[in-house]
Amino acid sequence: MENKKTVAMLGNGSWSTALVKIVSENKDININWWIRSPGDIPYFEKHGRNPRYLSSAKLDMERITMTGNLKEAVREADYVFVVIPSAFVCKVLSQLENDALQGKKVVVSIKGMIPDKHCTVSEYICNEFGVSEADSAIVAGPCHAEEVAMERLSFLTVASENMEFAKEFAEVIDCRYINTHISQDMNGVEYCAVMKNIFAVACGIAHGLNFGDNFQAVLVSNAAREIKRYLDKVFPLERQMIDTAYLGDILVTTYSQFSRNRTFGNMVGRGYSVKSAQMEMEMIAEGYYAVKSIYESNKEFGVEMPITTAVYNILYEKISPFVEFAILSEKLI
Repeated sequence: MENKKTVAMLGNGSWSTALVKIVSENKDININWWIRSPGDIPYFEKHGRNPRYLSSAKLDMERITMTGNLKEAVREADYVFVVIPSAFVCKVLSQLENDALQGKKVVVSIKGMIPDKHCTVSEYICNEFGVSEADSAIVAGPCHAEEVAMERLSFLTVASENMEFAKEFAEVIDCRYINTHISQDMNGVEYCAVMKNIFAVACGIAHGLNFGDNFQAVLVSNAAREIKRYLDKVFPLERQMIDTAYLGDILVTTYSQFSRNRTFGNMVGRGYSVKSAQMEMEMIAEGYYAVKSIYESNKEFGVEMPITTAVYNILYEKISPFVEFAILSEKLI
C-alpha cells in the first residue's frame, strides 16, 4: 500500500470516464476522481457507472475515491490528470491556488485550445501554475472512449519533453486492452490532437453535403499536409507524420462514427445552425473552439491552411457550407 501512487482525475465526461477505467486496471494506483456534479456520486458508488456519460463502462470502485472538492482531489495526488473540456478549464482550475500543482506531475488529455487565449491546455497550465515542461505530459490517441468501454484493443501515446516521465506514465495506463507508445514531441502531438478535430468537423460537413468517400480521402490527405505545414513552421522538428500519434489520430477522428466533431460537422453540413447543433449534441465538439484559435494564431505565421480557413468561415463567418466547400475543392490537391 505504501508504494501506491495517486492519480487525481479532473473531469467526468466520456473520455475521463474511459481514462478512469484504464487507470483503475493498474493495481498500484489509487484514483481521486473530481466530479463536477457531486449529486451524481451516490449513483457512481452504487452502480459503478457514470450516469451521464459512457454509462456502458463498468468501473472498479474499490480504488476510486470520488469528491466534488477540486482542492481535495488534487492535494495528495502524485499525478494530476486534466480531462476537462477546454472551454471550462480556466473556470475550473481557478478554484486552485497558484502553487497547487507544484511538485506534481501534470498530464493533459484534452484535444482543444483555451478560447480567446489561443493556447493549448498544457501551455496554459505551465504558464498559470508554474508547472515545468519536465513535469508535463500529453496523452493522445488514436482512441475513442466508446471502444475503451468495450475493451477493444486501443493505442495511446504519452508525449513529454521528459522521456523518463513519459515512460513512467505510459506504464500507469498500459493494460491488457491499451498499448502505449512514448514520444518527445509534446508540442507536435498536442497540436495534432487539437487540429485533427478541425478536420473531423470538415469531414462531417462534407458528409452532410453528400460528398462521398472519394472526396473525403482527398480531404483527409490534404488535412495531414496542412497539419505538417503548421507544425513545421511553428514547432520545427524532425517528425514522421505517418506515425500513430499523428496520422492514426487524424484517421480515427475524421472517419469514426464515434467522433463528436465529425457528428457536429455533419449536422452543420445538413443545415443546422452552430448553436442548434451544439444544443442537440449535448457534448463539446472541441473543433469548434480549436478552429478559431488556430485561425487567429496563424495570422502570425502565415501558413497555407485552406481547410482550417473554410471551417472557420462556415462556423464563425456564417458562410454557406456549400459555397465554402465549392471554393475549398478548387484548392485541394
